[in-house]
Order: sequence, then C-alpha cells, then structure tokens
Amino acid sequence: MSLKLHLIRHGETEWSLTGQHTGRTDIPLTRRGEDAARELVPVLKGIPFSHVLTSPLQRARKTCDLAGLGAAAIIDPDLAEWDYGDYEGKKSVNIRLALPDWNVFRDGCPNGELPAQVLERADRLIARLRKLDGNVALFSHGQFGGVLAARWIGLPLVDAQHFPLGTSSLSVLGFNPHHLEVPVISLWNSLSHQASDSASGPHSHDTLTARKKAIQRWENEGGEIPDGGSKQSFSFKCLCRCHEANNSLSDALRATLSMSAVGRSVHSFYQSRGAMTLQEASRLEGT
Repeated sequence: MSLKLHLIRHGETEWSLTGQHTGRTDIPLTRRGEDAARELVPVLKGIPFSHVLTSPLQRARKTCDLAGLGAAAIIDPDLAEWDYGDYEGKKSVNIRLALPDWNVFRDGCPNGELPAQVLERADRLIARLRKLDGNVALFSHGQFGGVLAARWIGLPLVDAQHFPLGTSSLSVLGFNPHHLEVPVISLWNSLSHQASDSASGPHSHDTLTARKKAIQRWENEGGEIPDGGSKQSFSFKCLCRCHEANNSLSDALRATLSMSAVGRSVHSFYQSRGAMTLQEASRLEGT
C-alpha cells in the first residue's frame, strides 16, 4: 500500500485563540479544543493506521488521545512546533512593531530555531516517513505542519507561509495514484465535518464561524484577512493568495494539488481562465 500521511494539527489552546506564538510552551487544550479533538474520532476510526506519531507537547498528545489513537502513539520529537525563542508567547503584529518585515519562515527567531534548522528537521522527518508504508497519523502543529507540507512537495521552506492550518484540522499528504513518484497534497486544512466528504469540493459554512477560525490561524501566521467574509473553504483562498504572492508557484501547485478537492477547483480554474488573482478568486467564491 502506498504511503499516506494524515497530518492533524492539535486542538484549540488559549494561545491559539489569542494568536500568540506557541512553540515549546507546553499549554493544554481548552475545553472547546478537547471537544473538537473528539470530533475527529469518526473521521479517523475507519482508517487502518500502520503508525501513529505525535509531537511530545501535551496539546498534540491530548489531541491524539481524544481522537482515539493514543494507545498506538509513539512520541517523535521532530514533530514539535517551531522553537520561537525570544518570540515565544508574542503575536506577529507586536513583533512587527520593531521589525516590520519580519517573517518567521524567512527570518526565524532569536534564541530559537532558524529556518535552516527547521528545514533540516522537516527533511529528516520526511526521509524517515518515506521508509514507511500504509496510513500514518501525524499529530503536530500549525507552522511546522505548513513546513512539512511545503517540503513534502519540494517547495522552499519560505513557501510554508501559504499553507496555514486551523486547530483540529486534518490534511493528507500522499502520492499521485497515476504517477506514484509524484508527491501531492490530497487534502488540506479540513475540519472534521468536512473531512468525511472532502471529494465533493468546497463546503458552505457559517460565515462568522469560518471567519473567526481564519482570523485565529492567519494572525498566528502573520497573514491578513480579507474584509469580506467567505462562505467557502479558506483552503481555496489560501491557494489563490499563494498564486498572487508568487506567480512561479502556479505550476507546482497545479501539479501537486491536482488530485485534491481544492486542487481540482484550482486546476479547472487555471485551465479555463489562466492566471488567477485574489480578486478573481473572491468573485468566484462570492465574497
């Protein structure tokens, strides 16, 4: 059986709510974070996992337990979140008061991890994972999860900024079934109620709820939220934003995401319209 990585970000914490960078600070899930982790049980219980790996931090381990996979879990230090050093507990907006152009994926953190160190850790983990087979569950974190996705499909580490993850989200990294040597992102940033029916394409959500979740993860990543709310999957907007920010990524994303629900939307839109801007995508999403 071909390798398939099921990447789960931990549930909500007090700091994920406030947008504070949470690296090695070992804080627990909120009650709502625990409830969201339990909602992963029906999504994951039917998958025959050959391996279950989790970050050593309690927010990831607790999510793994509540999702029903704790008994099989093995702690893997390489799944830990970025070490933010002096920026631990701070918000991106406050860091940029002193360093307006700061980007964690490009600049790293003083007395914490530099991008080259995180790159080495992610590549080391991927090399080990590629020796496995079957379904592998990975319980990890927001920014390291984005790095893992970017490196899985061969993108530079700095492009991880285009792959935000919500709390208690599920993503799947695998291979193109028609070209088994080509790594792909089969599913990205799906919530539990979306994951069981991801093949049907973008889902409608309550606008306020979707916007609130997006603000949480985008502020933590140092991103921006468009003024208008969206009823469509923010994963799709993330890809549009990625294209607008770096035109050269379009070919890579078109190829690697072609097998996912979001990817099919992007692929067909590219074919019919060519280059995509965020403004075009917003009109397409009805924002």
